[in-house]
Amino acid sequence: MSELIVAPILLPMLAAVLMLAAQHRRRWHLAINLVATTGGLVLALALLHAVKGNGAPGAVAVYLPGNWNVPFGIVLAADRLSALMLVLTAVVALAALVFAVARWDRAGVYFHPLFQLQLMGLNGVFLTADLFNLFVFFEVMLSASYGLLLHGSGRWRVRAGLHYLVINLAASSLFLVGVSMLYGVTGTLNMADMAQRILAVPAEDRGLLHAGAAILAIAFLTKAAMWPLNFWLVPAYTAASAPVGALFAIMTKVGLYTILRLWSLMFPAGAGDSAYFGGRWLLLAGIATLAVAALSMLASQKIDRLAALAVVVSSGTLMAAISFAQPGITAGALFYLLSSTLALAALFLLAELIERSRQVESEGAQADARSLAFPAEDLEPSEFDESGEPLTGRAIPAAMAFLGVSFIACTLLVAGMPPLSGFVAKFSMLSALINGQGLGNFQPEATSRQAWLLLALLIGSGLLSLWSLTGAGVRYFWTPLHRPVPHLKIIECAPIAGLLLACVLLTVHAEAVLRYTRATAEALQKPSLYIDAVMTTQPLPQPTDGDVGVLP
Repeated sequence: MSELIVAPILLPMLAAVLMLAAQHRRRWHLAINLVATTGGLVLALALLHAVKGNGAPGAVAVYLPGNWNVPFGIVLAADRLSALMLVLTAVVALAALVFAVARWDRAGVYFHPLFQLQLMGLNGVFLTADLFNLFVFFEVMLSASYGLLLHGSGRWRVRAGLHYLVINLAASSLFLVGVSMLYGVTGTLNMADMAQRILAVPAEDRGLLHAGAAILAIAFLTKAAMWPLNFWLVPAYTAASAPVGALFAIMTKVGLYTILRLWSLMFPAGAGDSAYFGGRWLLLAGIATLAVAALSMLASQKIDRLAALAVVVSSGTLMAAISFAQPGITAGALFYLLSSTLALAALFLLAELIERSRQVESEGAQADARSLAFPAEDLEPSEFDESGEPLTGRAIPAAMAFLGVSFIACTLLVAGMPPLSGFVAKFSMLSALINGQGLGNFQPEATSRQAWLLLALLIGSGLLSLWSLTGAGVRYFWTPLHRPVPHLKIIECAPIAGLLLACVLLTVHAEAVLRYTRATAEALQKPSLYIDAVMTTQPLPQPTDGDVGVLP
């Protein structure tokens, strides 16, 4: 299985190179992208099956691409958390790509290569085991995201893209400063080796170690949309095209993944004076992010803006939950990460279809509703195919019913209301917050004030999300009368249905998924499993003269 680890990185890189070699042949780009993205999902599922099939919660597969001794060469590692993130990324990416095939992939030249480079960066972040390559894959991911955000052009995209670019360049600079300080104190960039050396850091250098870790955390939390450094997110995510917005739903989770990975390795309970370093600040940051974003949803009217704010609510919830460093809460948070990411990706895609149906309504008889979703004069030149036909609008049966039911499902998932997976995720976190041993052993005195505060915020933010999204639903679906029926493409509706079906499957198989996330959380609480797996991996033996057939 070890050699399989590098495949999720090489496959999108090879696909991007092939597409660039194919120049501007759109059909080739599309075919290669679909094959590579589907192949990425198969590889991610294979890695997940291999890691889970090993049986041990802390099973880690390690691969040394350069065949150098650890910690001097590049190291890739896959455990339960990595495999989970790879599968989630592949599912969201496939849905976004299928939606883009309807028209958005034709609004620019390099959509498909940038899409694959984005996947390469995301997969690399989840698989790398050293800070240097973590920075490299972060930059690959962000470089591709700059191009994808500007895809389709438009003044508002350029303006939002500039803010996005500046804030992420600043965060990347902090990333470099933090990594440099950690390297200066520990003398290594390998995460497992660094975790071992932290215990031996002299007391006089421990302040420098903490400063470097704090700077690194600020860089990650900026990308994870921590308040008040998240002012760039809502304009950028709402300006992006619908499939890019759906793919960006997982971008904020990358910062949270790195926080969870690094802090569980570097600052566990046994880290001496550095144990749980920064946990209280992470909790405060999560609570502030969650509260501000939930209140901001009340003042928002448009669905794409509500979806972007829901991304911030999701990030705040995860920041606060993982700060407790308790397996029960972390397990619920990982389940919530899966459910919220799938639901928000579906909501970004759905927002465009709903907005399109409103344009049909406003134009009324002027629009040829049987052939177009909105008037042809409103289309950009890039939204026509080679024969001059518009690229949007084909009828599907019960279009309005599909939009309404999908919106209700997204609302229930984002708000965490029964009976879908959003409720299971929040209930799992709430029960662990009240009592990690289960509600049957409820002990009020064992619940901290921070836990009660987060519990109240989780319930309150769910109600505010439900209020905001319900109000938007009433405005979009209930108030208008005698509206024309929107005309949608099946290829646009199928990804939304697929993402919502994935949430239904999460609900049906909630026990099995929670069992997996609990094993993942328990493995994160025992960093020695990951450290030992990485540090004891030996390079393959070099071939001898006899192996290569050299004559004496």
